Amino acid sequence: MSFDWHRKLAAALALIAWLCLPTIGSRVAAAESDFLAGRSKACPNCVLKNAPLKRKDLTGADLSGANLSGTVLHRARLARAKLTGTNLTNANLNKTDLKNASLVRAKLSGAMLYETDASAADFTEADLADSKMGRARLVRATLNGAHFRNAVLTAARLDEASLRGADLRNANLVEATLRRADLEGANLSNAGLIDAMLRDANLQGANLTDADLFGADLSGANLTRADLTGARLTSAVLTGATLDGAILKGALMPDGRVHD
Repeated sequence: MSFDWHRKLAAALALIAWLCLPTIGSRVAAAESDFLAGRSKACPNCVLKNAPLKRKDLTGADLSGANLSGTVLHRARLARAKLTGTNLTNANLNKTDLKNASLVRAKLSGAMLYETDASAADFTEADLADSKMGRARLVRATLNGAHFRNAVLTAARLDEASLRGADLRNANLVEATLRRADLEGANLSNAGLIDAMLRDANLQGANLTDADLFGADLSGANLTRADLTGARLTSAVLTGATLDGAILKGALMPDGRVHD
């Protein structure tokens, strides 16, 4: 009997405590209000679509899991921001400061990141398909397993970036610089790499089938076991490149001949 009484009391107290707590919806709404009013930089899981965030100083903000799809963040400061799993689909991040930000598994398909500085940012497994990243700065960024299919990275800076296992199919990397970048196991089939700088890059086991490497600088690059079937290497520089086990069937070589 005593045990039953204690159990009922505990249940009653738990119910009272639960009723006293604000609902999840009200807590999120309060966080959104504080964030938009500038009283807080923490708004995880908030819905901020089309919020007025242009040029905002959001340095170190926590927006993990938030919905910012279509939001204009042009020239906003998001250095060291937490954007893990954040929905930034079709967002405008042109010229935004994303240095050292965490964008792990963030959704950025169709987003605009022209001249964005994302140096040392973490985009592990982020979705950047169809994004526009012309002249973006991604020096020493972590992009392992990221999806860049059909992305535009013209003249982007990716020196010393890590793109292991990244999906770069059909990506436009014309005149991009990838000095000492790690692209081991990356999929670059049909990628446009005309005049790209790939000196000392690690391309071990990379898929470069039908890639356009016209005029690309691959000096000292590691192409061990890379698949270059049907790739265009006309005028490319391969001085000091390692091609052990590379597949070159049908590739158009620098001297103009088609490899057997």
